[in-house]
Amino acid sequence: MEHPMEYSQLIERTLAGSAQAYGELYEATIRDVYRTVRFLVSEQVNAEDIVQEIYMELHRSLGRYDHSREFRPWLMGLVMRQILAYRRRGWRHFRLIRRAEQAAERMEHDFAGEVVDRLTNHALLSAVNQLPFKLKQVVILHYLQEYSQEEIAAILEIPLGTVKSRIHAALQKLRRKHQADIIQIRRVEDVHES
Repeated sequence: MEHPMEYSQLIERTLAGSAQAYGELYEATIRDVYRTVRFLVSEQVNAEDIVQEIYMELHRSLGRYDHSREFRPWLMGLVMRQILAYRRRGWRHFRLIRRAEQAAERMEHDFAGEVVDRLTNHALLSAVNQLPFKLKQVVILHYLQEYSQEEIAAILEIPLGTVKSRIHAALQKLRRKHQADIIQIRRVEDVHES
């Protein structure tokens, strides 16, 4: 669903009490939300908890949604705030209990695996995962979710210049990592050729 009017209609129907409309809104957004959370939170169990929190907060916040803004960037801002709240809280005790319950109960389909399988450069994905969180955030939003730099600034509630500098810093780190890996490979090849 890409058309803003479709989101607006679902929001209005949800606010009027339609559980079906909220279900449709959930179905229209869950893939992007889950994929973003999964790339920013390493453990699947924690990612699922955060996604659940996001959709509870979404339901509470729909009445405050400003229809003059695009819905998807607004939703992604909510996603980022929930991820940051998770990082601040730590959820240590809750995570241990939840992990034990989930391990015993079930194994669920992991959308992130589908995304990763589509990416041909697993080394690049690994390098992105090693970036500091603030850099990883902008890389995922810009290159994976395909948000513009202006949209990322709105989502993260930071200046556009900060977004640009974080993207630049992330790309610099990725380039340095790539060059270091090439040098390491050459050294290994030189040892084997000797």
